[in-house]
Amino acid sequence: MTADTSRRLARSHGLICGDMAPGARNTICDVPGVRVGHVTQTQGNLRTGFTALVPHQGNVFRDKLPAALEVINGFGKSAGLMQVEELGTIETPILLTNTFAVGTGINALIRRAIAENPEIGRSTGTVNPVVMECNDGYLSDIQAMALTEADALAAIAVAGEDFEQGNVGAGTGMSAFGFKGGIGSASRVFEIGDKPHVLGTLVLANFGRPGDLTLPDGRKPHPADARQTEERGSVIIIMATDVPMSTRQLKRVAKRAGAGLGRLGAYYGNGSGDIAMAFSTAGRIQHYENVPILERKVLWEELIDVLFKAAAETTQEAVLNAMIAADPMKGYRGHKRPSLRDWLLPG
Repeated sequence: MTADTSRRLARSHGLICGDMAPGARNTICDVPGVRVGHVTQTQGNLRTGFTALVPHQGNVFRDKLPAALEVINGFGKSAGLMQVEELGTIETPILLTNTFAVGTGINALIRRAIAENPEIGRSTGTVNPVVMECNDGYLSDIQAMALTEADALAAIAVAGEDFEQGNVGAGTGMSAFGFKGGIGSASRVFEIGDKPHVLGTLVLANFGRPGDLTLPDGRKPHPADARQTEERGSVIIIMATDVPMSTRQLKRVAKRAGAGLGRLGAYYGNGSGDIAMAFSTAGRIQHYENVPILERKVLWEELIDVLFKAAAETTQEAVLNAMIAADPMKGYRGHKRPSLRDWLLPG
């Protein structure tokens, strides 16, 4: 994240979500090992891209991470979620993109996993690629299906600790509450047993009815030219933490994303695909274990409230960061979205 981007986020406008302290970057990459990268396509009628979240720097297929998901409203076309729900692990990087590029992302992740692990589909099982989506068809020609496997792999290749927010990657053509949406992130730090820990959240914000957005200070922005009367769109929320947790506990944390969305004024309309996923970087699960009984460390349940609070605060702030970092955009068929940042600035 550049210095210019950091000046275009919620806190630079006095919008503080909750009272917990943010991490050093105030992004999901405050969780050690997590990286994010983008590939953006804006030529012609395209306003689209891929965003890649790399959960650790090793071989994710061989070193899986505990994970869980919460389908807040299931109007979506994501891939890989059924196996995450059943087995409670992720074993590839996570790709975010537009609805019609999900298949492309699947193929890219499978080819990448096979290149790293030639035994996949031969002497061991197959691989579960996780790709999640929102529809960017208002600002981008989604029927062009222009994104390629090379684009998806490039997003993974450039993933780093610092990344842009707003009109980038998967967020390039997204809208939120009648304003420009996009990619946003936030984090919170806290102590458990006198040791520091962090929870970070990344969102792909493409949801919300104009006029429903409520800022932390109580103001309700409304874009002047918005005509939408229904709650439509989607939001993808990915949470990471370095706290050792079971998949059941992670699912409980993922559910609290809904509290953050509610604070913003969303009510998860019929046509909205709202999905939250949470994973822990602690307690990796080896694909090739050599003991029959595994021992795991997990958080004592009585201390989980601090993660619930962090989940709600980071979800709320990440969405606002996506909208404030985003520049106004004119896209496919001349459709326009204004920036929330411009609404917040005097004059």
